[in-house]
Amino acid sequence: MSDTTHHPPSPPAGMTGQPAAQPQRHAQHADAGAPDYDIAICGAGPAGMALAALLIRRGVPAARIALVDARTLEQAGRDPRSLALSWGSRQILEEIGAWPIAATAIDEIHVSRRGQFGRSMITAAEQRVPALGYVTRYGDLVTALGAVCARAGVVALRPARVAALDEMDDAVALTIDDGAPRVLRAAIVVQAEGGLFNEQQTRSRHRDYQQTAIIAQVRSTLPPPRRAYERFTEQGPLALLPQGEEYSMVWCVRPEQAARLQALSDEDFLSALGQAFGERVGRFTHAAPRLAFPLGLNADPRSSARTVAIGNAAQTLHPVAGQGLNLGLRDVAVLARLLAQGARPAMLAQFTALRAQDRTTTVRLTDTMARIFANDTPAQGLLGLSLAAIDLFRPARSLLAELMMYGRR
Repeated sequence: MSDTTHHPPSPPAGMTGQPAAQPQRHAQHADAGAPDYDIAICGAGPAGMALAALLIRRGVPAARIALVDARTLEQAGRDPRSLALSWGSRQILEEIGAWPIAATAIDEIHVSRRGQFGRSMITAAEQRVPALGYVTRYGDLVTALGAVCARAGVVALRPARVAALDEMDDAVALTIDDGAPRVLRAAIVVQAEGGLFNEQQTRSRHRDYQQTAIIAQVRSTLPPPRRAYERFTEQGPLALLPQGEEYSMVWCVRPEQAARLQALSDEDFLSALGQAFGERVGRFTHAAPRLAFPLGLNADPRSSARTVAIGNAAQTLHPVAGQGLNLGLRDVAVLARLLAQGARPAMLAQFTALRAQDRTTTVRLTDTMARIFANDTPAQGLLGLSLAAIDLFRPARSLLAELMMYGRR
């Protein structure tokens, strides 16, 4: 299942805040008082607001939490991107009161290889869950989370940008620019969108997959069942996720092919989509305006004594398997439990250790699949047989389903 996040070409992956400067480390200022907040969260996207809401559920006073974001909630609420949520993510949202929201359930995931025998089907019934996942709008999710945070009394500083971080022995000073620059102090700073580190460092850790994702809402002649499709082609995965009466599509191809597809008329594009995907959903009849953006991996979940990155700030993944937001929400669940015990550096060290296995497994899974399908390698020819084997071997299907729903536990 691919993450069909619908965003403008830059920046990808839901980076709603502006990247802040790299945190500078200094000794404690002699005249500094107690921190203004226990926890400052830079980025009020899904991960940031979910963290604030879950911290309150765990007993942290709302007045001790600050959310900082470059966009207003109204601006974020108009964001039309589509998001893939796993069953495990729904459980987190339910706990904090941000569910139900408008969403289409996924009962089945159909995985196949174009031009080869063999496919695999994962079903909610076999896994004994109400749904494997859901497709929703980014705007609907952040609106629900924003309402939860507002009811709880979380301090929201938006629109505002974190211009600088100054880490000291017992606090972090944040220079906030919301038209009148000022300095706030927090015991712990969580970067939940965009990244704490400067652009040059980000580029040095970035893997370019030589793939471009084309995203759009598409319609077909057959009404969408509650089935998601992941179709592997010679150039990358092609995914269709049911969303209302349409499909949310992400089509990963090489950059030169993406340029050709983007230049086509709607009619010719739909014809090319039908040739690549096949006739399982009938004939494609309509496509909303298409967007395209380059794909890559940025996985460097570093932390310092008093700063930590979660979600897109820690790892921006290839959309194959749809794990970007779900991995971020799993970060949220663990970090909230620890920080509720105290906003102390020791909790960040525990968080890094506890999240290492799930993060590493998810990054390796998506990275390996992305690299295989970005090139014409002999490994591609084995995919059909592998899918057939998974379909025949129930424990393998269950393991794959568990990874997609809950991550590495």
